[in-house]
Amino acid sequence: MSRYLIAGLGNIGPEYAHTRHNIGFDVADAFAAKHGGRFKNERLADMAVVQLKGREIVVIKPTTYMNLSGRAVKYWMDNKKIDLGNILVIVDEIALPLNKLRLRPSGSSAGHNGLRSIEEALVTTDYPRLRFGVGNNYPKGMQVEYVLSRWTQEELPLVQYKTMKSVEVIESFIFTGIDRTMTEVNKIEFVV
Repeated sequence: MSRYLIAGLGNIGPEYAHTRHNIGFDVADAFAAKHGGRFKNERLADMAVVQLKGREIVVIKPTTYMNLSGRAVKYWMDNKKIDLGNILVIVDEIALPLNKLRLRPSGSSAGHNGLRSIEEALVTTDYPRLRFGVGNNYPKGMQVEYVLSRWTQEELPLVQYKTMKSVEVIESFIFTGIDRTMTEVNKIEFVV
């Protein structure tokens, strides 16, 4: 049975819930909910396991806080013996507008502390990631406040739509592979 690790990044605690920086958690929740997975508190992460067409999908939301996400990803990758190419990390991305998703097989952390932590833990940048565009509509020097803020009422419909589309991207990643999924998703401008 092939195994996959889906890691939605975010910070634990009610003050961070449903902020831009926690979109990885929200996508992980949506994926698990769609496929009947229930999260349980496990070592370094809340984890749900989903069986889909002969594949086991381990979904984690690290409880290490964003800056130490790599510890949880490395632990569960080793624990479940999951290949590097079968990992998908979901993160917020300020360099992308709100109407975009970007799937990549590898790449730099681009200053994202969660990705930097994973890079350090896995000693490679060659792992798939799905970047969820959150835009960069903030004044100079206010990046932290922006990513830790909640969505506006105007943004919410698009965010909810893109969250469900991200679930479809995860399914496509698992069943048709990253190359085909990338060509489909990376060019779309999402609108509601």
